[in-house]
Amino acid sequence: MGKSVELYTDGACRGNPGKGGWGVLLRYGDIERELYGGEPETTNNRMELTAVIMGLKELKRPCQVRITTDSKYVLQGITEWLDGWKKRNWKTAAKKPVLNRDLWERLDRLAQEHELNWRWVKGHSGHPENEKADRLANRGIDELQAN
Repeated sequence: MGKSVELYTDGACRGNPGKGGWGVLLRYGDIERELYGGEPETTNNRMELTAVIMGLKELKRPCQVRITTDSKYVLQGITEWLDGWKKRNWKTAAKKPVLNRDLWERLDRLAQEHELNWRWVKGHSGHPENEKADRLANRGIDELQAN
């Protein structure tokens, strides 16, 4: 597997649903890139997923990726729930359609290209990279509102 990369991701929403933003801090050695964007009508969970997807899309070749997120939804979805959803034809254990299936399918495809190592951190707890990802997600919302 290729180079080792770190992704710190976060999503934010003002209203849920409402205006949303996503942010990514991508680190490879001493090199850092900041990515962010926003959507006018979305949910917090969609923005959390979008942040991870956009971070992985930036990688040009297979990498070892450590993803740090404060979203238990994203972490549990990818590490615990996804296989069951696919076996049940995108239905939850309660036989309901999986929410955000479009994004889960994109994340699943991207995950196949890399070796992913997931880490959860408590949001707004002073973790420097998580705080930076949060600021980027909010910048995505701010710039959306400015347009």
